[in-house]
Amino acid sequence: MSTLSKIWNFKDLRNKVIVAVSLLLLTRVLAHIPLPGVDLPKLKDFFDSNQIFGLLNMFSGGTMSQFSIILMGVGPYITASIIFQLLGMVVPYFENLQKEGESGQKKISQYTRITTVPLAIIQSYSMFILLKSQGIIPEWTFFDLSVMLISATAGTILLMWIGEIITEKGIGNGVSLIISLGILSGFPSQIRNTAVLLQGGDIGKIIGVALFLIIFLVTIAAIIYITEGQRNIPVSYARRNSGSKTYGAIDSHLPIRVNISGVIPIIFAMSIMIVPGVVAKYLQNAQTEWIRNASKYTETLFQNDAFYAVLYFVLVFAFTYFYTGVVFKPQQIAENLQKQGGFVPGLRPGSETRDYLSKIVSRITFVGGLFLGVIAVLPFIVQAATNIDTLVLGGTGILIMVSVVIETMRQINAQLVMHTYDKY
Repeated sequence: MSTLSKIWNFKDLRNKVIVAVSLLLLTRVLAHIPLPGVDLPKLKDFFDSNQIFGLLNMFSGGTMSQFSIILMGVGPYITASIIFQLLGMVVPYFENLQKEGESGQKKISQYTRITTVPLAIIQSYSMFILLKSQGIIPEWTFFDLSVMLISATAGTILLMWIGEIITEKGIGNGVSLIISLGILSGFPSQIRNTAVLLQGGDIGKIIGVALFLIIFLVTIAAIIYITEGQRNIPVSYARRNSGSKTYGAIDSHLPIRVNISGVIPIIFAMSIMIVPGVVAKYLQNAQTEWIRNASKYTETLFQNDAFYAVLYFVLVFAFTYFYTGVVFKPQQIAENLQKQGGFVPGLRPGSETRDYLSKIVSRITFVGGLFLGVIAVLPFIVQAATNIDTLVLGGTGILIMVSVVIETMRQINAQLVMHTYDKY
């Protein structure tokens, strides 16, 4: 309450919060404006009965099951951002742009916005084709399809624009806040359904809900602990001369986070897991018998919770190593330390430092990969342990929300410190 009162006392900070909250509320209004021509009850049953698409629906804030004009959410924008982040690691042009600072970042941001448009069209069309194959969307004319594609694409671009306004004029990362609010929007209905479930006074259900709450709190604590956890590598900088001045040795440290890759491996794994299910759904009505049988077998296989959870865990673990290898380069860090006159005590600069950093990162990534894998399959574990299906403990959703809350609070505290400094 003390922090909230301080925020309200500073006009510019208060305005930033009002802008952010107002635009976030606008996104929830947009989420309830549906596109025409769909069987909504049948659409809701489709997402409720499919683990993969149910997870996608959760990330979109329920906009997919409501066939909203923003049904694709900010997914295409996130995909475009990841593409250019990876291109910056392998394409020299984009790598140079990343090193140019603010001007280079503005160019990459513009490329990301432009790429979002075709990605939104492709992803929207794929979703429409899938829903049509399930009989959820009736036969359409070219005009009907054009209206749906333009509306869905415009909805994604509108969300992207709102997110950038929140980042620029408000508090926190706008896109991340939109995703977090979408995840939170499913909680009231879960609580309502659980309250109805408990009205019968079933002791087993009460114990299950209590166990769920305990696991929920433990999960939040574990996510905060791992997210904030880091290994500090001691680094010393030798005595150096600058003109007529001599600077003594400086002891510092190189921080390496336990979860270097964040939530990106889960997004990669989810993208891979969606493909077989989408293809199987689409080919169920194929004229060739063996294709129909293969699609039915694939769909049945991916509806098996045990198979799905194991494959999901393995993919998340593998992508954690992959993405960490892309973003963390021991060779480059060792060279930069050597150029700056820095060294790890007890190790020679160069190859010995590089090998040491590689070994440390490999061990840390193992822990981070296990953590992300458990977080990804947590809904299956919790449902099996509690036997409660009205509450869904999406570990990935909690990971995103906790990370966003921590980052937003850091920005708010930084603003408060700045105002306090200016005041005195």
